[in-house]
Amino acid sequence: MLSSAAAASNHYTAKHIDAFAARVGRTFWIKSAEGNLPLFRTAPAAGASTFRAEDKQSFEIVELTGGTTNNPYYKVEFSSGKEGYISPEAFHEELNLTILTADPYAEEKRRTEEVAKEEKGRIEWIQSQPWSPAVKQAAIKKQPVPGLTTGEIRKVLGEPNRVIKLRGPLSVSEERWYYPDGKVLTFHNELLSTVDHQEKK
Repeated sequence: MLSSAAAASNHYTAKHIDAFAARVGRTFWIKSAEGNLPLFRTAPAAGASTFRAEDKQSFEIVELTGGTTNNPYYKVEFSSGKEGYISPEAFHEELNLTILTADPYAEEKRRTEEVAKEEKGRIEWIQSQPWSPAVKQAAIKKQPVPGLTTGEIRKVLGEPNRVIKLRGPLSVSEERWYYPDGKVLTFHNELLSTVDHQEKK
């Protein structure tokens, strides 16, 4: 932490500089706080023009530069490739507010990657089936085609929200599968026979 005397005089001891330098090579993340974002400079000088960092971006401190003991600046490189500079005082003011030490979007990114991986697997499975190109294209778009089995539909659309089992004439088993987007699929003896759409309430 900076002493008030050091901050006021803008002159730092070797101990301060060592503490600043310890952050070189570390990555930090930007997160807007009530619409506020940290300010960076285009050069390591007080009179240099400034710009706001972009939300949901990370940056690495690549160097401690400027006038070392008198006017040090962190040189940073953003994940976009853009470079900028921020003084240690400004950095400390924003730390744990708009500059974070851990990625606040890590869980969101993990979920997005998981969904993308599942979708890739779904499409690869569809492409590997001995279906006509038209059926494959419809399945990729999540448009189920009559004649597919319950197992195939699970691969194409995923699990339904609700399943109702009925007994049809001549001992034909009937099932109705309800999906969140309003699709209602009717199966007879585990083969898809009709696809209807229910208005979502």
